Amino acid sequence: LEISSLSEKDILVLRLDLTDRSSHEAATNSVLKHFGKIDVLVNNGGRSQRSLFVDTNLDVYNAIIELNYLGTISLTKYVLNHMIQRKRGKIVTVSSVMGIMGAPLATGYCASKHALQGFFNSLRTELTDYPEISIINICPGPVQSKIIQNVFTENLAKSIENSGDQSHKMPTDRCARLTLVSTANDLKEAWISDHPYLAVCYLWQYAPTWAWWLMNRMGKRRIQNFKSGV
Repeated sequence: LEISSLSEKDILVLRLDLTDRSSHEAATNSVLKHFGKIDVLVNNGGRSQRSLFVDTNLDVYNAIIELNYLGTISLTKYVLNHMIQRKRGKIVTVSSVMGIMGAPLATGYCASKHALQGFFNSLRTELTDYPEISIINICPGPVQSKIIQNVFTENLAKSIENSGDQSHKMPTDRCARLTLVSTANDLKEAWISDHPYLAVCYLWQYAPTWAWWLMNRMGKRRIQNFKSGV
């Protein structure tokens, strides 16, 4: 408010629980009542994971899918109904480079992001009669945030002990800016990452056999560091 021409009526903040799907329709209606329309939906809720599959309880996987995947498509469903009536809008979903590759210690997280990629890529094909409705998938690599402090571990009651150094990751404001650029230009998919992570994305896309070899080598070291508490 202090640095823009916005007024109080231009801002509405609603508390939202993605896992409480019964509340999503009412939340959407509250936004529509206040603003009269929804131009852009940015799906940016989710939690990551740091645990080995053999040590992880299945209820952790249920919680990951409930939050990262089902919660996202539930909210999308109510907002999309409005956009179809208007015949315009943008649905931006923050997926991950983990949605286009695999990585150790994140089997459930990768699965949820692969699910989002598959869902929204399929949804796009169902909206060909609405060319002004854009489906945009954003796939960030490592970004400075609190995602590591809030990861799922091998059981729902346990939190991670060491979140590690994040200085090597992309600054949050740069990721946000590139996401906005991608949205403004209606990119169907954007990989937002620094090297070497971006190079691995291209390798995974165009030379998967080499990518599997590389990830096996990197993964072994990553698991060793994880077990030793690094």
